[in-house]
Amino acid sequence: GGAGAPMLVPRAPVSLSDLFLDIVTVTAFTRVGSAIQDRGTIDLPILAYFCIFWQIWSKEASYSTRFDTTDISSHLETLLACFALLGGSLSAYSDFYSDGCTRIMGVAMFIAFLHVALHARVWYWFQAGGESGSVNNSVKQYAVYISVMNSLEVINWAVGMSLPNESKWRPWIFLFGILLNLRLPRGFMPNDFHAACSKRGVLFILLLGFNLQSIVGVASPYFNYWDPSWDQYAFLFLSCFLLFMIKLLYVDDTYSIAPQDHALLYNRAAGFCFHLGNFSLLLFTTVLGSGLNLLTHSFLAAAVALPTDAKNLVCGGFSAVVFSIAFIKSMHIRRVPNNPKHERMFLVAYFTQIAGVMAVVIITAQMCLLGDEANGFLALLMRNEIEMLAVLVFFALVLILMSWLDEAVELNLYSDATEASEYRVQPFGLWTCCKHEEPLQLEALALERNRASMLAQRSPLLGSSVMSFSGSMYNSIANLAATEEV
Repeated sequence: GGAGAPMLVPRAPVSLSDLFLDIVTVTAFTRVGSAIQDRGTIDLPILAYFCIFWQIWSKEASYSTRFDTTDISSHLETLLACFALLGGSLSAYSDFYSDGCTRIMGVAMFIAFLHVALHARVWYWFQAGGESGSVNNSVKQYAVYISVMNSLEVINWAVGMSLPNESKWRPWIFLFGILLNLRLPRGFMPNDFHAACSKRGVLFILLLGFNLQSIVGVASPYFNYWDPSWDQYAFLFLSCFLLFMIKLLYVDDTYSIAPQDHALLYNRAAGFCFHLGNFSLLLFTTVLGSGLNLLTHSFLAAAVALPTDAKNLVCGGFSAVVFSIAFIKSMHIRRVPNNPKHERMFLVAYFTQIAGVMAVVIITAQMCLLGDEANGFLALLMRNEIEMLAVLVFFALVLILMSWLDEAVELNLYSDATEASEYRVQPFGLWTCCKHEEPLQLEALALERNRASMLAQRSPLLGSSVMSFSGSMYNSIANLAATEEV
């Protein structure tokens, strides 16, 4: 551009407002975790409330990765959403037939109304539409669709709030509200792919951090700070180390997976399963944190026997977390060489990883389901808190070492990543039997060519999300330079 052209400053994938929303969301998750800790299990109200809180975060993330959120109105909306979410989390202990449940319905209705207003504004800015397939027309269609779905959600929650507390329809209201929030990835317009990946990673890491802080908080009344014993040191070390191992198992797929091989940009069904896997990961990480809190209390309070609830939540939560991470990774497409000998080496590495994950998942699930009076090898692994944590840390360490097998093969065969990408071209994975979707693949290719945002020149409303994909499925993006003066 010329001397008078506006300076384009790349926007951070996660803004400070987004980070504050993430902290409030994780606080809501931990409130659900406290309810799990008190009940010792997951029931339908807990599952429904967690899903509502996650979908509220997903709505905010979906908007912020598509549109500019630096204006005052967007900051105000985020602030109101944070207040509402924090207020709703205080009722996470309630069942379906209580005033607390009604308050959570009110929170969901309020957030849905905010998004009706936000997307009505988007529609107003782009009501002229434009040619079919253009950015303006796609944005308009997206705004209309989201506004309609959120309006239906407002009606649904209003009906639920009007029902008496003893009504048998209240659980069905939650089910219908959750279904209204389900979205197929990229139905009308893309989001900022890398920002969305970063947001998911930040939310997960914050949840792990809150779990660690909660463990220390539970330990504080019982921990001997003046003269701690080696057992106390060992317990807190193993708890922290277990969460750190889970963090290592969780691979940030923003740059480790090529965009055209990412589940979200390969097939919409794969993308939908990818979102379900992320929801499952957050849910069972919360369950694991609740179990570790109970385990910490029982150990430092010198309980005579390992509580059943603590054992079930820790072992079951760990098993489900490992499975969720493996499930998320399996949604992506992997690449193997055409060379038969090299291909066999990669396939052996991948199937070894699968076998290891399934073995750990099955063993820890059996540890969760083991009765109090059971005997045998698995019972020996859970004689006390430190021994059980040490076993889980050992399993996590083995999985991490196995997860590096394919990288070890790659380093052995090729000198660098560029050479590896030239030979590893044959797709391999669960979704290779399904045809990839051409619009998503075009978007993925555009991501590799141009990650710089050019939206600030077109509209103060759209963010760096839509028009950074030169050559993607939208004709107007491909011809951005030609249409810049329109």
